[in-house]
Amino acid sequence: MENEFKLKLDDRELNVEFKNLAEQANGNILVRYGDTLVLATCVMSEAKKEGFDFFPLTVDYEEKYYAAGKIRGPRYIKREGRPSDEAICAARLIDRAIRPRFPESLAREVQVINTVLSWDAENDPDIIGLIATSLSLSISDIPWSGPLTAVRIGRKEGKFLLNPTYEEREKSEIDLIFAGFFDDRGKFLVNMIEGNFEEIEENLILEALEFSKEYLKKIYDFQKEIIKKIGKRKILFEAPPKDPELEKEIKEFLGEKLESALYQKSKDERMKGVDILKEELFSFIEEKYPGGGKIRASQNFFEKEISRIIHENIILKEKRPDGRKLNEIREIYLEAGLLPRSHGSGLFCRGQTKSLSILTLGAPGDQQLLEGMEIVGKKRFMHHYNFPPYSVGEIRPMRGPGRRDIGHGMLAEKALLPLIPGFEEFPYTIRIVSEILSSNGSTSMASVSSSSLALMDAGVPIKAAAAGIAIGLMVEENYFSSSPLSKDSATDEKNKKYKILTDIQGPEDHYGDMDFKVAGTKKGVTVIQMDVKIAGITPEIFKEILSQGKEIRLQILDKIQKVLPGPKPQLSPFAPRILTLQINPEKIREVIGPGGKVINEITKETGAVIDIQPSGLIFITSEKETAAKKALSWIKNITREIKVGEIFQGKVKRILDFGAFVEILPGQEGLIHISQLAPYRVKRVEDVVKIGDNLEVKVISIDEQGRINLSLVKRI
Repeated sequence: MENEFKLKLDDRELNVEFKNLAEQANGNILVRYGDTLVLATCVMSEAKKEGFDFFPLTVDYEEKYYAAGKIRGPRYIKREGRPSDEAICAARLIDRAIRPRFPESLAREVQVINTVLSWDAENDPDIIGLIATSLSLSISDIPWSGPLTAVRIGRKEGKFLLNPTYEEREKSEIDLIFAGFFDDRGKFLVNMIEGNFEEIEENLILEALEFSKEYLKKIYDFQKEIIKKIGKRKILFEAPPKDPELEKEIKEFLGEKLESALYQKSKDERMKGVDILKEELFSFIEEKYPGGGKIRASQNFFEKEISRIIHENIILKEKRPDGRKLNEIREIYLEAGLLPRSHGSGLFCRGQTKSLSILTLGAPGDQQLLEGMEIVGKKRFMHHYNFPPYSVGEIRPMRGPGRRDIGHGMLAEKALLPLIPGFEEFPYTIRIVSEILSSNGSTSMASVSSSSLALMDAGVPIKAAAAGIAIGLMVEENYFSSSPLSKDSATDEKNKKYKILTDIQGPEDHYGDMDFKVAGTKKGVTVIQMDVKIAGITPEIFKEILSQGKEIRLQILDKIQKVLPGPKPQLSPFAPRILTLQINPEKIREVIGPGGKVINEITKETGAVIDIQPSGLIFITSEKETAAKKALSWIKNITREIKVGEIFQGKVKRILDFGAFVEILPGQEGLIHISQLAPYRVKRVEDVVKIGDNLEVKVISIDEQGRINLSLVKRI
């Protein structure tokens, strides 16, 4: 059996090898691109997972230091710990792509693990991991409608790049990932998108998709050939049998009551009405069929009825649960400067979704240190997202950020990063925390808008304000509810109906077929993210979504501009002040002093934080501008270039047999040789000066080693 397969993609090769290393897993594969190598495995439990109202899929992405030839971690712990934010985002990316391709009613637990075994510092393992996951699931016996194809697209100097290297991505105006598959007629359906950009126009994103199709098809066909040769027979999956009699009784019991409960403007009334009706239904079923055997089936059908009602009303009548038009956003309220002592704050409310962003400015030394498999460096702009239980009226333990919180925080961070001023222009460390106070749809995009307000309120000179919106999709019932295998043929726009929804909330999010997030400025898009519950969307639908997203984004930006037309001209009085000074790099040791004596003394006396760059650029940070100026003056004196002929007032610090050392500037001493103490011969230095005497001295020479020689002018 052939076990190695190769595909040439421009100047690099995609290499797939089946060695069956993880032979006890349902599926395993090695995928290599350059010298980056990923092992993808998948395992499915034997027994069904009872009591779950969602598909129990877990996706893990394991970064290993050995893959990069590194030994990292704290001094006493050298093994990998919790996954980095980047690893969590990579796992979520893979999860969002593969999840819709599992059978809807699959109740067995499935775990996918991607392990990065080798990393070449050029090719990102996330795309390789997604392709490896697709192959691992496709050749396994797990029911899954694969394969999926994926590419990363960059753009530099007007040319699109296939799977750009890290170096190319740094200079690229786009970093965009497409995933999807081709149906029986060769039409491409997109089922996952992730991208961040330098304020680009929507048409460039569409051009990037067009450019990628050739490579997406090659990778897709390549996988199909591999599956033919080494794929296992799939485990026979049978959807739970329907109970027509039970479904008929439930429909008769519900009548018009379910639609009435769903179509209320208030989320609280809607949820309360639906919950009451559900309890009444379960009581009715339990009474008619004692023993609880029909409750699970009743619950599943109840959920399907909600989905059917919402889909039919939107597709056939354009009727949304809260009465809005399809392209209408909820009422927006904005406020800046809510918090009296924060450096900047902004509140963004869209209906019942409320995000409060708080900005803190710090010294350059407050930057986050990054140490991982891929990244070693510093991060000066951070956006953190918190989703407390009270935001949805729930009670649960507070155990720190979960994967969703990290993913949403990183998404908003990517949306704002292109707008943050450079370090040379604004040398502050910037941290924004978005607290989701109330949630009813698209909190991550709300945090982009509230963070823009916080940045401008703090006086950060951002390029422009950014705003975000979530867009949904409802597709005809017989299309979205069928099994993934039959979805592939239902892509003809003439034979199906769909509706695009702006600003999705509540049931539209939960029962809808797509969640498309897009954020940007008036100039262009900075981030997009899409996942679907159906097979995928066509490029034509994608184009419509981008157009609608732009229209709504501009509306929100107009509202933001009315609250704050731009960044405030002055920083908050509570924000620290940073003064900069460029010194000769050779003088750095004089500022630091032996064992850090000098810099510690300056810090202790002034309270300022001092950060010194190897180039000699010094940043002095203090909450009090007077303290920063005092530290600046101190350092200037230490590093001042002294010239012959200058006269200083100084204090005698040390006396030796051959002369006296006088401190003429902080940290700088010169020697008055015994012969320069008086116009006559001096026998003992102590006969003329003593330690602590204040003297006026003149610089008479500076030798090649920088030593300063003085002569005594007079006592003070």
